[in-house]
Amino acid sequence: MASETLHEDPGTLGPEVIDRHRAIVSLMEELEAVDWYDQRAKATANPELRAVLEHNRDEEKEHAAMALEWLRRIDPVLDRHLRTFLFSEGPITEIEAEMTEAGQQDETGTLGSDSLGIGSLRQRRDG
Repeated sequence: MASETLHEDPGTLGPEVIDRHRAIVSLMEELEAVDWYDQRAKATANPELRAVLEHNRDEEKEHAAMALEWLRRIDPVLDRHLRTFLFSEGPITEIEAEMTEAGQQDETGTLGSDSLGIGSLRQRRDG
């Protein structure tokens, strides 16, 4: 696993960062379990065992979704990105470019969901 342990002194991080780390590690573990069950289900020749493994895999997906939702609720930037990319249509890599072209970036340069994409209503002054 890539980041099971903290990289900084826990005393300097605060409870919010520690809890976010816990949720991220839990999400990583759930997705890893999905991968393991998926591999096992694909590898077995026994249909009954495959059904059990697929059921277990799908339970892990539910757990991953719950952890991701908790993270989304406490992290406004993650929330904004998930709202941009999840359940969207078309090529994923083109969504950001399309929104940038439509002028839907906020003052930090990140994509925001609050913009109507109509740009500034202030009158421009030429020279």
